[in-house]
Amino acid sequence: MNDAERRLWAAFPSGGTVVLGDDRPAGPLPDRIVRAEIITRLLLGAGESRPGSVASVRLRGAYVVGRFDLSGGTVEHELRLERCRIVEKPDFSNAQTRQLRFSECRMPGFDGGGLRADGYVSLSGSIVEGEIWLPRAQISGGLRMNKMEITASAPEKWALFSGGLVVDVGAFVQNSRITGGVRLVGARMNGGLFMQGTTLENPGRLALDAQNMVVEDAAEFSGGFTARGTVRLRSARVNGILSFSTSVLDSCDPGRMALHASHIQADELLLWPAEKIRGRVSLSYSRIDLIMDSPEIWPDELYLNGLTYETLRSKGTYKDRLSWVSRDPEFHLQPYEQLAAWYHSVGSDDLARKVQLAKLRARRRRLNPVGRCWNHVLDWTVGYGYRPWLAFAWFGALLAAGTTVFSLDPPKPIKQPDERPEFHALVYSLDLLIPLDTFGQQQAFDATGWSRWAAYVLVATGWVLATALIAGVTRVLRPN
Repeated sequence: MNDAERRLWAAFPSGGTVVLGDDRPAGPLPDRIVRAEIITRLLLGAGESRPGSVASVRLRGAYVVGRFDLSGGTVEHELRLERCRIVEKPDFSNAQTRQLRFSECRMPGFDGGGLRADGYVSLSGSIVEGEIWLPRAQISGGLRMNKMEITASAPEKWALFSGGLVVDVGAFVQNSRITGGVRLVGARMNGGLFMQGTTLENPGRLALDAQNMVVEDAAEFSGGFTARGTVRLRSARVNGILSFSTSVLDSCDPGRMALHASHIQADELLLWPAEKIRGRVSLSYSRIDLIMDSPEIWPDELYLNGLTYETLRSKGTYKDRLSWVSRDPEFHLQPYEQLAAWYHSVGSDDLARKVQLAKLRARRRRLNPVGRCWNHVLDWTVGYGYRPWLAFAWFGALLAAGTTVFSLDPPKPIKQPDERPEFHALVYSLDLLIPLDTFGQQQAFDATGWSRWAAYVLVATGWVLATALIAGVTRVLRPN
């Protein structure tokens, strides 16, 4: 062993820190070189322990050569490396360890697949020029990756790769910069996930893939969080707050998803980025108790089909909400029905009816020409049944017009004087408008000349109004 290794071996029983320098060495300085083999041997029990002391490996400012190979091993001692340059990727795959801390170190990656750590695992402040692997890892004391720089070795590789990762206490990835994708598929964050101030750079690809992730407490993609690429949270479950407050979401490709959050469950969603979301957003088939958002941040394409919620909060108006549910390129009834149900639940029945009316008008644009014509009739006459007073307004206007016409040009009697009622222009017009011969005027008198066309118009419009009113009321009672 060289002098630095002998100092480390001597300090191990008492857990003392061996300081070889206060800065991270850029090269293999002779007085700072420590072989990874020596550290591995100490961690696996080759060193002596001292009663009354906690044996551990604590080293600062070292240039570590060789490979940490603790794969499948059981480590009973804490490892703390500070401001060290680690030449080869440490291998802790399938190992069982205590606390691991690589603080402000520089390394070509980290392999922790299947790692089981009774304490925390910290890489905070480190620069990783390669991939961090944590599939099936179980970390009881929390994961700390604050103020890091991680750069994947190739665009198609994951900067942070995990599957089935379990972290208790909390996962903190704050104020870091990660170039390459982050994969947290099936992860379980029992103490929350906190990524405030972190930047994920993977333009045109997946910046974060967290499908089926379960988070207890809070998932904070806020406080300056920036994702240049797709954030995919499909089927994730957040038993607390899912926050994108003052964040930046940019897919870097208008045809890609900026936020794919379909089929998620969350108590509260704060979709309040610092600027408009660039890219598409999907909340389809998600169940969220409370949604807080703002019209200024909505993307041009927003998928809401199947989304259910209990409360909406924003500074947007009713018209903004109509714009919100109409941003799906494909028409769906459910977003309108859900919005109308929410307005009804908060006592805004008038706005609920307006949403139902807007739903039918949006649907009309996708019908064939005959269907569109009939829908226009329903809209103008009775507002699809949600504005029945329009039928009475039309009826009154036509009744007044008919009364005027037949007062100027009375119809010709077709019955004997003792068999017909006395002519009255208003009653005659009313008899023409009502599809049934109610007052006997229509059967006793026959319009002639130019007024006959007015009679035909009244009869035809009467049938149209009656049919539209029946169809509209039926639509309201059976909206689906």
